[in-house]
Amino acid sequence: MQDKIKSFIELHVLLIIYSLGGICSKFAGQSKFLSLRFFLFYGMVFLILAVYAIVWQQILKKLPLVTAYANKAVTVVWGLIWGMLIFKEKITINNIVGALIIIVGIYMVVKSDES
Repeated sequence: MQDKIKSFIELHVLLIIYSLGGICSKFAGQSKFLSLRFFLFYGMVFLILAVYAIVWQQILKKLPLVTAYANKAVTVVWGLIWGMLIFKEKITINNIVGALIIIVGIYMVVKSDES
């Protein structure tokens, strides 16, 4: 059981890192095309995706694909949080309802996978 909890923590740390790719992508999109800032942020996106691809494969050795993939939806929630904290975007009631639906869906998939 402790190994499974550790694997879930590793998965969610990875998903937080993966969600940071969206931030870098948005910053790159706000930069002048082909500027140093543009290349810096897109380079960070590629680095994040490379790390994600390698670590994702390692996590799949420890967790079932269904469970790991269902948890990937939590990046939507992280996107809302990053948008609010970094880009000062407003979170609407629809955003909250959508995030709750995602969380409930993840819970249901993980619980059914345990049985």
